Amino acid sequence: MVRRLSEGVWLLELGLFPPLASNAYLVDESAFDGESDALTLVDTGLWWNEPTIVDELAAVGYGPADLDRVLLTHYDLDHVGGLNRLVPEFDGPVSVGTDDLALLEGHVDPELLHHKGLFHRASRRLFPLPDLVLEPVADGDAIGGFTAYHTPGHNPGHVVYHHADASAAFLGDLVWEDDGDLTTPFWGDSYDMDRLRRSIADLSARIPPFEIVAMGHGDPLTVGGDDALRTLASQV
Repeated sequence: MVRRLSEGVWLLELGLFPPLASNAYLVDESAFDGESDALTLVDTGLWWNEPTIVDELAAVGYGPADLDRVLLTHYDLDHVGGLNRLVPEFDGPVSVGTDDLALLEGHVDPELLHHKGLFHRASRRLFPLPDLVLEPVADGDAIGGFTAYHTPGHNPGHVVYHHADASAAFLGDLVWEDDGDLTTPFWGDSYDMDRLRRSIADLSARIPPFEIVAMGHGDPLTVGGDDALRTLASQV
């Protein structure tokens, strides 16, 4: 189900069942006064979500060909798998954190005996992504009106995207939502929980103010986002 979070920002709810149900977000920068007027999709869900990412885009009045770019918070199937639903109509750039791009492209092999490392080794063989232009993202990079923040822990190359004009932070799986509060993801779904906690504290100290917390799993917060992040940082 599509939900408008604010002017120019939509939640695309990609169903199945937790934890495979996930969120993607559509940002129309033409709604703001900045230099960019791009239509950006943040994360894509799984390819077998019902409704699909294409269904959710259509509910807002768009199709894959209308997208100018895709931003990925990290390489997990429930965030990147929907790329297979967007092609061939979408042929724009896909941005992903530098360390996760190396993982995705097979330049780095995660630890075979690590629970998530084994999963990633298998998933990139069994579920290859379509042939699209993949662009590395580093801490501080600007992409249109978005600023990237490297937030490792859940994945080595996990990235958060902040959009000042939208007053929104797209946090991926740095945090989850539970009963109106922010919490950390399940430990078994992350590479390094200690590093993830440090990333939460670091991000809360340096990210500009924002209202909307757009996370990968759970119900987005539409007010007081930076306060909620600082509260979580003080607890972990």
